[in-house]
Formats: sequence, structure tokens, C-alpha cells
Amino acid sequence: MSSTSRGDFYFRNLYAKEPDFRQLARQDADFRAILKPNDQLDFTDPAAVPNRHNYILWLKQLLDSSSYNEPGGKLSGLDIGTGASCIYPLLGCAQRPWSFIATDIDADNLKHAIKNVALNSFEDRIRIVSRKPEDLLIPLEELNLSHIDFVMTNPPFYQSEAEMLKSAAKKSRPPHSACTGAPVEMVCDGGEVAFVSRILEESLVLKDRVQWYTSMFGMVSSLEVMVEKVRERGINNYAVMEFLQGNKTRRWALAWSFGPMRPCQKAGRGLKATPWRRILPAIVDAEISRFPSGDGVGAKGDALSTLVGGLDLISWQWDREMLRGVGRARENVWSRAWRRKRKREEAEAGPSVKSKEEPSETWIFGFSVSITVNMSEAILECRWREGHDESIFTSFCGFLKTRLQAQVPKKT
Repeated sequence: MSSTSRGDFYFRNLYAKEPDFRQLARQDADFRAILKPNDQLDFTDPAAVPNRHNYILWLKQLLDSSSYNEPGGKLSGLDIGTGASCIYPLLGCAQRPWSFIATDIDADNLKHAIKNVALNSFEDRIRIVSRKPEDLLIPLEELNLSHIDFVMTNPPFYQSEAEMLKSAAKKSRPPHSACTGAPVEMVCDGGEVAFVSRILEESLVLKDRVQWYTSMFGMVSSLEVMVEKVRERGINNYAVMEFLQGNKTRRWALAWSFGPMRPCQKAGRGLKATPWRRILPAIVDAEISRFPSGDGVGAKGDALSTLVGGLDLISWQWDREMLRGVGRARENVWSRAWRRKRKREEAEAGPSVKSKEEPSETWIFGFSVSITVNMSEAILECRWREGHDESIFTSFCGFLKTRLQAQVPKKT
């Protein structure tokens, strides 16, 4: 199946309903041969796909929302410890025109991964690479790569085989998708925290040569530890997510980036706020105002465009039909402090010098504003797109709320 033959909507809803195995058996003789008399499958045989699929769906959302490019472009990723199935690269290539480097340290895994890639005709987009346990996990230099878009991994959960067996013994009922990983895939010294910590340390050297470093976790306690480690190293652009398939299997994920592009709120803050508030990243969406949908939406959009366009921004584009604008600012140019500073600099420089000055083309803040119209009301929202300083976003939202509120006629 090609990545262009099915759209994102199809893949988002692929497991929205339980699959009808009986219907599939009518359509496929090979599938009919492994279907049990009770119309179910033995999931201790092949590993089930849904939670792997959820990881890919999240990656798509993460990458799409942290770029100004149209979704669906050609991106490159590294899957660390791809396993015998090579499932993540296969799913990624089936859904998008992506390419992958897939690494593993186990000879049997590598052999089967190569076979699975060939069976799916993705040899030109998935490259299988053998590694040793002591090798770098993200070997961009060895692979002659200057940059990749993302790193992903489903790391070994357990610190020892004894811990793995103890965990399995605690489960009174097996999950729908039984763990089929070999010890080399499930166990490493220090468990998943130690493994992902290696990726974190390598990322401190590579920095923005990778846009997003990501990992899945089998234990939420590991996610908590790694969020703290990421924060301790001064990384403030990160995302967290929980994957839940049915009512059995939960997994968690973390992503971090050294770049300024912020993912959308849904991709970045994918945990329930109440129990996990302390590990959530910064909010990137803010509601500015609401007003009746029949109350001159177009005029309010024009007023918003004029207000923001009047600022000393690096760029500002307003789409009147879509009621959406995108801009970038070199500083918090809407603040009184900035205006006072600007007047002082202009007065000190004099008119002849001022006319020759070129404004800085570097920016610290990127944003979008939009008006969404429904049956009864319209909602004006601001989205933080770029930057590392949350206070700039908060300040800009405050400016919009204050100035737009001031434009509302007072009732008499």
C-alpha cells in the first residue's frame, strides 16, 4: 500500500472500531487460516500493531504542527532498535513519503527486518544498519547525514531478565497484545531510563541536527524521570503523550527539540492535566476573546489585522478569507518598555543615522492568530509557533486582549 493511496484521516481512524475478523477472513484465505473458531486471533503469535500505530500518528502530529510546511512532505527518521518486525519504519512509510534508517544490535532481528522491508517493497526508503551495544545510538557522522527530522525508539523496558519475569508474574491476565520481544529488545542495563538518557546525552552534542528526539516508555515513572532530566539540561521545548489502546495497554512518550518550533497543544500536552500538571510543557494555545458570530466577524478580523500589522514585526501575513494570520517578532515590540527604548535610541542616533539603520532579521517569537466561526459565536485564539521564552507569548496574548477589548464599544 503506498503512502499516498490512503489519507491521514483513514490512518487516524484505523483502529477507532474493533476490527471485524470474520469479515476479513471472508476476504483473505491466509488470514482465515489463522483465525480461531471463536473469531479471535492468538495475539501471543504476532505482535499487535495498534500501539505502534499510535506512536506514528503522534509523530505525524508533532512534525506537522512544528513546521510551516504543508503536512505530508518527505522527512527522514532514525528508528533505534527496530526489532525483527521493523514495524515503525513500515508503518511510517505506509502512511507518509518518509525514509528511515533502522538500527539493531541483534543478527536475527536484522535478518528478519531486511526480509520484512523487502516483502513490503520499501528497500529504497528503509535502510537496515547493524550496530554494536557500545556504538553511538545516533551515528549521523558514520551515516554521512548532516541532519534528520526525527529519532524514535521503543527502548528496552527492564533492567534485567529477573525484573522482566517478575513484572510478567504480577499480571493476572495477559494483555490483548502479549509482549513478544526477545531479551535483547526488552532488557538493558539501567532499563529504559538509562537507554533514553544515552539518547539525551548524544542530543546535547548533536543539538538541532535532529529536529525531534523521541522515545516511547513502558512505565510512566520513567517518563517523569526523563522530563526532569530534559529540564535540568535547559531544554524547554518538549512534548509528552499517553497512548491508550482499549482498556489494557498504556504507553507514554517524550519528545524534545533544541529548535524554536513549538508543537501544537494536542501533540505537546497529551497527558491529563490534573495528575501530571508538574511535568507538562508550556501552554501554546490561548483564547483571546469570544463574540457573537453575527457580530461583524469580517470587520473584527480587519481590526485584528490592522492592530498586529501596526507593530514593528519582521513579518506579518493576514488571510482575510481564512481569518488567520502568521507573524514573527524580533522583540516584544508591543510593550511600552520597547516603545520607550526605541524612541530613546532614535533620539540618540539622530535622523541621519536612523535612516541608515537596518532592523534585525533575527526573531525570538513566532505566532499565529485565528478566528474560528461556528453557529453561535466566533473565537479568537493565539498560537505560539516559535520561540523559547514563554513570557513573550504570555505578554503578546495580554496585549491582544487589552487592545481588542478597548475597541469594543461600551454599552450605554
